[in-house]
Amino acid sequence: MDGKILYVSDLDGTLLRSDERTSDYTNEVINGMTARGMLFSYATARSIYTAKKVTEGLEAKIPLIVYNGALIMDNQTGEVIDANYFDEGVYALLEHLFAAGVYPIVYAFLEGAERFSYIERKCSKGMLEFLATRRDRRRRPVETEEELLAGNIFYITCIDTSEKLLPFYEQYKDNYHCVYQKDIYSGEQWLEIMPPETTKAMAAMKLKAMLGCEKIVAFGDGINDMELFQMADESYAVENAAAELKQIATGIIEGNQRDGVAKWIEANVIL
Repeated sequence: MDGKILYVSDLDGTLLRSDERTSDYTNEVINGMTARGMLFSYATARSIYTAKKVTEGLEAKIPLIVYNGALIMDNQTGEVIDANYFDEGVYALLEHLFAAGVYPIVYAFLEGAERFSYIERKCSKGMLEFLATRRDRRRRPVETEEELLAGNIFYITCIDTSEKLLPFYEQYKDNYHCVYQKDIYSGEQWLEIMPPETTKAMAAMKLKAMLGCEKIVAFGDGINDMELFQMADESYAVENAAAELKQIATGIIEGNQRDGVAKWIEANVIL
């Protein structure tokens, strides 16, 4: 292919194995190729904090797409390069959730710092289990609903029963970017709500422009990769991907447990 190419991979279920880590082989291949000039980034629902933990050993230095595209961040400094925030309509959305007994994790910037807020005594079991894996400086336990409304909000995560969450997905999916799916590790039902222009695809297009690339090649496994695949010039679904994603992919590659992305890069990227 001609021109500069940006390669963008999802993490969970795609670049990561089931132990939530990139393998030594994947690290070696991608590090070797980026050292020779390949432009590689990842686009994930994770924060930069947890993404960097699970990709320890991976040395891709270009900006990263996190929170499903809500933020583009500098991989080396942690600086926010681009951000999408909710408008004031988010307060009515949150009040609607509270009224139904759904108390989400609310991600926002407060006084220049990235924080996630939650009311622990009102959290679902799945929420508490998730929070137990996210013990870092972003944590902001609060006591009141009003405190959940603080700051510049950019991401909302609900973990609860499908009976509670599906009606919200149906109501808000046309107004916001909503991802409704079961977590691949815990099996818990998630509903993630983002500002309407927040997608991995939109963030990848911005990153493409920043880097002066002509094409995007994408890798993924989940429903939240659909827009990215529809936008990319080429897209490859891992063998373990959702059937809907496979249907729109350029091709199917080996699964995440067999380092399918790294094998494809090693065999196909010419620098």
